[in-house]
Amino acid sequence: MDSVLASAIAMTVIVAVRYLITSGMFAWATHKVRPGHYAGLDRQIRSEITWSLATAAIYGVPAGVVAWGWQQRGWTKIYTDPLAYPLWWMPVSLLLYLLIHDTWFYWTHRWMHRPAVFRQVHAIHHASRPPTAWAAMNFHPIEAAIVSLLIPALVFVIPIHAGMLGLVLLVMTVMGVTNHMGWEMFPRWLVHSGAGNWLITASHHHRHHELYRCNYGLYFRFWDRLCGTDKGLSAP
Repeated sequence: MDSVLASAIAMTVIVAVRYLITSGMFAWATHKVRPGHYAGLDRQIRSEITWSLATAAIYGVPAGVVAWGWQQRGWTKIYTDPLAYPLWWMPVSLLLYLLIHDTWFYWTHRWMHRPAVFRQVHAIHHASRPPTAWAAMNFHPIEAAIVSLLIPALVFVIPIHAGMLGLVLLVMTVMGVTNHMGWEMFPRWLVHSGAGNWLITASHHHRHHELYRCNYGLYFRFWDRLCGTDKGLSAP
C-alpha cells in the first residue's frame, strides 16, 4: 500500500511540475511575442494556477496507481520492448490513442455545455476570459476526473509502447496549453492549409471561448465538422 501511495504522490508532483514548466514556458513566450497580452489578468491567472494544481492531484493519483500496477504487477498493456509488437503498431497506437481521446473529449465537453452541468462544473474553466497559457488544466474537480480517467483506462485495453505513451502525454500537454494561450503561434499558411482544416490550434479553440456552443474538439476537427458544431476560426 505504501508503494502505491508513493507512486500516486510522485505522479501528482510530476504532473504539477510538468504543468508549471509547460504553462510557464508558453506564458513567457506570450510575454515576449505579445507584450501586455495578459495585462490586468493577474487575479485570473492566480485562480487558473490554483485550480490547475488541484487538477494535478486528480490526474496524478490514477496515473500513479497505473504506473505502480504496470511496474509491480504487470496489469497494463504498456510495453518497453520495441519488438514485442510489429514496429508499425507504434505510430498506429499513437494515432489510435489520440483519436479515442479526441472522441472522448468532444462528447464529454459537449455534454458539459448543457446548462445545468455548465453552471455546476464547466463554468470554472470558462471563467478565464480570455484564456491564458495557465488555463489548460483550470478545471472543476468533476471535470478533471472525467478528463483524466480515459488514458489510464486505455492502457489496460490497447497495447502501447512506453515511448508512444510519453508522446501521447506530450501532445496532450502542449496542445492543451497552446490552444489556450490566447494567440496563434502557428503560421497562417499552416492554420489555413489542408492539414489545418482538420487540426485544432488556438485559432479554432479560441472561437469556442468566444461563442461557447461550438468547436468542442481537442486535437481534430472531425467531430465538430460531422456534428455541425464547427464554427470556423477566430483571430486571437
